[in-house]
Amino acid sequence: MFPEQRPRRLRTTAALRRLVSETTLRPRQLILPMFVAEDADAPRPISSMPGVVQHTRDTLRKAAVDAVRAGVGGLMIFGVPARRDATGSGAVDEKGILNVALRDLRSELGDETVLMADTCLDEFTDHGHCGVLDADGGVDNDATLEVYARMAVAQAESGAHLLGPSGMMDGQVGVIRHALDEAGYAGTGILAYSAKYASAFYGPFREAVDSQLKGDRKTYQQDPGNAREALREIELDVAEGADAVMIKPALSYLDVLRAAAEMSPVPVAAYNISGEYAMVEAAAANGWLDRERTILEVLTSIRRAGADMILTYWAAEATAWLD
Repeated sequence: MFPEQRPRRLRTTAALRRLVSETTLRPRQLILPMFVAEDADAPRPISSMPGVVQHTRDTLRKAAVDAVRAGVGGLMIFGVPARRDATGSGAVDEKGILNVALRDLRSELGDETVLMADTCLDEFTDHGHCGVLDADGGVDNDATLEVYARMAVAQAESGAHLLGPSGMMDGQVGVIRHALDEAGYAGTGILAYSAKYASAFYGPFREAVDSQLKGDRKTYQQDPGNAREALREIELDVAEGADAVMIKPALSYLDVLRAAAEMSPVPVAAYNISGEYAMVEAAAANGWLDRERTILEVLTSIRRAGADMILTYWAAEATAWLD
């Protein structure tokens, strides 16, 4: 009679495996991060992220339309300015590259997709930090919040459906929510980067946005060893008005993602970040991994851990592989 239990019976055919699958991965759950450079006259390849580019305004528009037509659930836009200063003034300028690009895409796509904006100063500052600096060279939390409020309103005016405050400043969600409501944008949502860790996996992203950062962001991003702290951040952001919350990075923090999914009353996103992308691409290019299978396994693992949506540079491509 041994063995009486045979779980393999439900694995014998593709149809059976599909029937009993516990985790679904659909195109609508994937969000494509995209970069647009102010002074680009042609797409610029990002060497550490094969297949990803800094777009021109025109190529961003075309690539965004193609991705939406393919079925992705949303777009997260990052701007790469030609000039930077200490306060990141290009972030609040209506003629700044990010705000101009948002208007381009909202005009082209309307409400056909969810248009998201990175609400952070690091791409726009000449020191590369996510906020303005105090006299001692540290990031001034409360002075930064004043700029975030103006940046958020500018992005809402430019057509963003969701804003993504990623600077990890205390009180950022509440300040942005108040600013949006006061400016008449009560319908603009907030996807809060509630748990953004001081990770080594951001390296390729720094190239993607031409970051000017020297040093690190450990005084405001979370310590990689802390999990309870992430849950506290989520509770605070929800209390301040977050419509959804984010865990970033994804793969090294699947335990945090699971805990967040179990306690969050709002949707949970995870960012499959640049370093995670680069590792798979490098291994696949060397023939060490089956690229398509690995990508789908990575994305499925993030969904299995509890993400309702995934920001991933594979979003547009992966939609073609999903039945």
